[in-house]
Amino acid sequence: MSAGCAPLPTITAKVASPEPEKPGGTQVPAQPRLADRGKSAHRKRSWEVNMATAWGLRWGLSRTGTLLLAPPAHCARRALHKQVDGTTFQSIYSLDKLYPESKGADTAWKVPEHAKQASSYIPLDRLSISYCRSSGPGGQNVNKVNSKAEVRFHLASADWIEEPVRQKIALTHKNKINKAGELVLTSESSRHQFRNLAECLQKIRDMIAKASQVPKEPSTEDARLQRLRIEKMNRERLRQKRLNSALKTSRRMTMD
Repeated sequence: MSAGCAPLPTITAKVASPEPEKPGGTQVPAQPRLADRGKSAHRKRSWEVNMATAWGLRWGLSRTGTLLLAPPAHCARRALHKQVDGTTFQSIYSLDKLYPESKGADTAWKVPEHAKQASSYIPLDRLSISYCRSSGPGGQNVNKVNSKAEVRFHLASADWIEEPVRQKIALTHKNKINKAGELVLTSESSRHQFRNLAECLQKIRDMIAKASQVPKEPSTEDARLQRLRIEKMNRERLRQKRLNSALKTSRRMTMD
């Protein structure tokens, strides 16, 4: 080697160490390094996040499209929500849809034909309707909206009810009449205002229909059987009184 020439660099080859062998002769695969395992876990988490984001975006778009699109033609609720041109929107729980026989906005429903009334309809303008907080169904929503319905009217001045029917209602439902003479009915069985209002109106209708029924005249045989039952009941009552009197007399102590 001459004095002016630099020494050549030494090249060393890195030979991978052979994998350890099991006692049976099979080779054990080399364990991955910690850095490789960290990268693999990071890629897996990124894939999971991307898949979750894509699924959420797909569900949101499908949900938004379902809400924005009109209901299909075969949907049974389409006819309830259908709005006629030139009219205002009405809820499916409105009185006109709950009581199709009602005519006009100032009537609640038609009175039964067998109930003899001064008028064939019950006017809504004669009723005092109010809403308040409910303790019935509805979850936390009952703390935010007034879903309980209360209907009241002055029974004595309700000229749309016949006088005999009013007297019978006053005797039968005296616990529902306040000091001012108003018949008060409430309903909180539903979370919807219109359903509770409809139930209150149905209660008034049932009261009128029940009070309008004429009691059937008992036949001679029925009257005789009723008289015999009353006589037997009185005899049994007097017998029990005699037994109780004798028992109390036997418990008395005689003082000398």
